[in-house]
Amino acid sequence: MARFQIPSEQIGSIPRNPCLISAYRDYKQGKISYAVLNEIAERETQQVIKELEAIGCQVVSDGEQRKFDGFAHYCLHDSPCYSDQGLLVDFNDGHSRVFAPHLKVPPFRYQHTADEFLAFALKHATVPVKQAVISPSMLSLVYPSHGIENYDHESFISDLITEHVGEVKRCLALGAHKVQIDFTEARLSLKLDPSGQTLKSFVELINKCLAQFSDSERQRIGIHTCPGADIDATHSADIDYKYLLPALFDINAGSFYVALRGEENPKKTLKLIGSILKPFQRVFIGVINPNSREIESPGSVRDLVLLASEFIPIPQLGTCDDCGFSPFADDSSTTREIVYEKIKSRLVGTQMAEEALNTRAQKN
Repeated sequence: MARFQIPSEQIGSIPRNPCLISAYRDYKQGKISYAVLNEIAERETQQVIKELEAIGCQVVSDGEQRKFDGFAHYCLHDSPCYSDQGLLVDFNDGHSRVFAPHLKVPPFRYQHTADEFLAFALKHATVPVKQAVISPSMLSLVYPSHGIENYDHESFISDLITEHVGEVKRCLALGAHKVQIDFTEARLSLKLDPSGQTLKSFVELINKCLAQFSDSERQRIGIHTCPGADIDATHSADIDYKYLLPALFDINAGSFYVALRGEENPKKTLKLIGSILKPFQRVFIGVINPNSREIESPGSVRDLVLLASEFIPIPQLGTCDDCGFSPFADDSSTTREIVYEKIKSRLVGTQMAEEALNTRAQKN
């Protein structure tokens, strides 16, 4: 009898060391060059990969050390074509972030692409590497509501799809274990537009992009959703998953990464996922809360996975963290040491659940 295997993956970002946070601040103030900033970030990337491998990660990310402006618009970093103004997202602790700076000089183009980061990481990793990219739906918000002269919205969307699809295809061609599309604005959209029409348009845009990939390629593409995780705060945790998940799982991707540990009622969410999960999809449930500095025990991780197995077929189940641990470059709210202890708990707890499920299957 074949043994069950439950894969476990991180979402993306790892806390940046003070040297990189300081270097980024110096760069923004014009005290150091981009070349110097990038050199420091590359050293930090190598260190993160080495550390993740050392604690037992079988799949790693680059820790997003080089996503200087954060996960939401890393591809626009240092471009003169965007305004400081844009979509302003409020978090539950009172702070705000600009997630989608408005385009002011067309056409829409990426300044940096995730395959640049992946190519570097692959040179230094000895295990598979996954690569996170920002969703086309988030980037669709850089087009200002008042429009742009001689650059209509249809032309913008066409350019956006070209840029996004090209980025993902290059990551797949390089050998990414998975390409994870960060779709944090999914839950947020329901807070901004309770009718669900904005969410529907986001899903349609992502599916339009995914239509340019083969079935086998889509199996290596995942969608991540969460209520936000920035300086231990969220932006949309008050939105019930029942309004989001049915639309989310209509996206034609092979994997879904769903924040769960931070939810008030994980069982309710798992039951819903089990009712809508399609046969070709795998769901990675979040078993670690990046917004809490409390280190989850391996036993609590095991118990959450065992609960999930009551609703989700084991061959379609995986584990992850709810979100990245430091999605923005100036976030120093959590230490790297705490994060690594949390990741260890995820790995050990997932393995404990796997063993328990296999033992149960053998007895039956």
